[in-house]
Amino acid sequence: MMKKTFFASDFHLGIDGDLTSLERELLIVQWLDASAPEMKTLYLVGDVWDYWFEYGQVIPKGFNHLFACLRRLRDAGIMIYYFTGNHDMWMFRYLTDEYGIPILRKEVIHEIDGKKFYIAHGDGLGPGDLGYKMIKKLFASKVCQWMFARIHPNSGIRLMKYFSGTSRKHTEIEGFLGPEKEWLIQHAREVLTKEKIDYFIFGHRHLPIDFDLGINGAKYINLGDWLKYYTYAVWDGQALKLCYYKP
Repeated sequence: MMKKTFFASDFHLGIDGDLTSLERELLIVQWLDASAPEMKTLYLVGDVWDYWFEYGQVIPKGFNHLFACLRRLRDAGIMIYYFTGNHDMWMFRYLTDEYGIPILRKEVIHEIDGKKFYIAHGDGLGPGDLGYKMIKKLFASKVCQWMFARIHPNSGIRLMKYFSGTSRKHTEIEGFLGPEKEWLIQHAREVLTKEKIDYFIFGHRHLPIDFDLGINGAKYINLGDWLKYYTYAVWDGQALKLCYYKP
């Protein structure tokens, strides 16, 4: 049996959605464990946590079920890539040091089974959203990170919860806006003017989208989220499918 590549994003663990954060975490672990026998690679495409700041000697409390699951997957030889999103951009070396999981901070192009995949969380890509792009540069600066690290973790985590709530309200726009207003579709089409890509994989939008870009058969998939939709994508070597998890 040919092993498959899985993509998922926007778990936003740490806040409640239709399910509590713990219920959602257990559901995600159930899905990952059930998928593991046919999985060769897992791409976590950002915002796995709703807030995260990795102090030198402190990581946020909780999430033991997911961490244990990631350990099982890695011990089984499954490759995992982790993309930082706008809620977890302050993920530094913990996953790499403890689990051997590379941290990717910008878009990448990976060839999988002979097809080219353009993968990114999606925040800050495409036209518009200039305010967020400025904030992202500020938060990505070493000076800003050094200053935040001076804040006690109890206060720092409260601040992160506030910032994440503000960012989420800005991101979650209900309904498909059409190709001329969806920034990630515009970004994908711009990339296609320079390079041939077969599949674009993004998160961030919180809406499951499977869209034919109309250029050389290229397709755009938005992974949705696990706050409301419980969606992910699977590449089986022949086709890329957007799937809904129903235990």
